[in-house]
Amino acid sequence: MTTIEGPPKRCPLLAGHGPVGRLVVELLTGHADDIDACVRGVQTTIDAAPRDRALLADLDVQRAWFVVAELDGRGVDGVDDRWNDHPAVSAIRQTLGDALEAAVRDRVGAVDGCSAAELPARVRRELAEIDAPAMSTHLQDSGTIENYRDLLRHRSLYHLREADPHTTAIPRLAGRAKAGLVEIQSDEYGGGREEDMHSTLFARSMRAIGLNSDYGAYAGDLPAVTLAWSNALTLFASRRRLRAAVVGHLLALECTSSLPNKRYAKGLRRLGYDADATRFFDEHVEADAVHEQIALYDMAVPLLDQEPELACDLLIGFRAALVLDADVGRHLLETWQDTSTHGHTEGPP
Repeated sequence: MTTIEGPPKRCPLLAGHGPVGRLVVELLTGHADDIDACVRGVQTTIDAAPRDRALLADLDVQRAWFVVAELDGRGVDGVDDRWNDHPAVSAIRQTLGDALEAAVRDRVGAVDGCSAAELPARVRRELAEIDAPAMSTHLQDSGTIENYRDLLRHRSLYHLREADPHTTAIPRLAGRAKAGLVEIQSDEYGGGREEDMHSTLFARSMRAIGLNSDYGAYAGDLPAVTLAWSNALTLFASRRRLRAAVVGHLLALECTSSLPNKRYAKGLRRLGYDADATRFFDEHVEADAVHEQIALYDMAVPLLDQEPELACDLLIGFRAALVLDADVGRHLLETWQDTSTHGHTEGPP
């Protein structure tokens, strides 16, 4: 079998943007004179920060969580993997994670639970009420290639590791819910074929439009709103008690993927790009239409049948995926409206 990828790309160590990030970088690079003082410095700073959605716009905190989360994922360039198991990192991860969870809950708002039988109707209602920008319509009809490059840079935090955070829920589920998640994830990982893995297809799309497809290559250039969108999922995945939020997050993605991806592919073809750029999006049009049904009826509903007390967590994960993605969409549309490239429609180089 032909090897497409080499060893997993480690995430770059993002420069500290403020006091929390600087302390994290000092610790992980071995430059902290007093490890306990470093941890206390992070805790003191976070304790003084607002425990609400304002934290989602704090680039310092979002970068810091991204780095400590990546220690438990792909790893971080220049950082010994043993730091992942160090008590100081565990303490920082707990402090940052608690603050981030409070911010996500505030952004999502109050959530009432529901029964397994009520979940399909509840999902339809949540989807109808979400205030989401028409980003995919803009890209389909008038988006420029620079708009697409922005989109893929922002989405790369998730799609270059597509499925990995959601896969953490597999050993935490049982029965039909576990089987439904495994069925979806098998497709995400290309049915065992590296060339068909969705992360591989996304990397191919990035290269086709002139982007660097190395994992985390653009992480240091992304705003807090995008990091928060990514960090919410890694937060859910890092805490077993939030396993239902991981399920709800994946359910939201599968319920909202098919039509936007059809539009993204259509817009790229309008700009003159071929299958190298569009296959990732084309793949999601058909696959996610099927996955939506599996995610709802073979994963989420069975989970609430088994553990009805997890309903609120599931719906928090579902709503977080929707509202944080909408926040990123609004940011991108506003950025495009303010740049001189708006309306430019150059084709492939």
